[in-house]
Amino acid sequence: MKTLKDVISLKFKTSESEGVIFHGEGQQGDYITLELKKAKLVLNLNLGSNQLGSIFGHTSVTTSSLLDDHHWHSIIIERHGRNINLTLDRHMQHFRTNGEFDYLDLDYEITFGGMPFSGKPSSNSRKNFKGCMESINYNGNNITDLAKRKKLEPSNVGNLSFSCVEPHTVPVFFNATSYLEVPGRPSQDLFSVSFLFRTWNPSGLLLFSNFADDLGNVEIDINEGKVSVHINVTQAKKNRIDISS
Repeated sequence: MKTLKDVISLKFKTSESEGVIFHGEGQQGDYITLELKKAKLVLNLNLGSNQLGSIFGHTSVTTSSLLDDHHWHSIIIERHGRNINLTLDRHMQHFRTNGEFDYLDLDYEITFGGMPFSGKPSSNSRKNFKGCMESINYNGNNITDLAKRKKLEPSNVGNLSFSCVEPHTVPVFFNATSYLEVPGRPSQDLFSVSFLFRTWNPSGLLLFSNFADDLGNVEIDINEGKVSVHINVTQAKKNRIDISS
């Protein structure tokens, strides 16, 4: 296909921070890749470059963050020549591609949910998407419906299921005045804890525990955006250990 205009839209949700959402490329050096990197949305686009280097078409745009929250996010990409509107969750970003070409020339397959291994360094360093997509629409074609009815040739690689598995994790919301208290384990010489967290606040107490027999305490907090661990031991010469990330 050689197109002057493109409209691509879809919804996705994932708990992974990396993954290719869709990809297409052509023999002339054109390509379009939409992917998650570090939980941000990245659109890479090239409408053509020349070997002399005087026309360099690669354009990369990054938008939003924390998209690995397993909530639905909607994407619309509208292209008319070099003018692009990228809309994520109704927030639109307008930009103009580098180079001098207006047509996107994709003469290989377009892949959703990953990219085929081409032997190029860029292909094997990218992870395939892991999560759910719905309402995939590419230039008026309902890709989700065509895939479900097996009307695409070639169709899917690997196992696709037309359902969305919900994660088994149960989150807890704290409103800055609430806390969760659980019983300790007496006569244990090992203290081990792990958890995931998300917050917009730069500071706050994540965990606190006193050791038995007044031997000290352990504290995990966020201080100005950094996670710190403080261990106080009352019966040691160096009675405080501080670790900050």
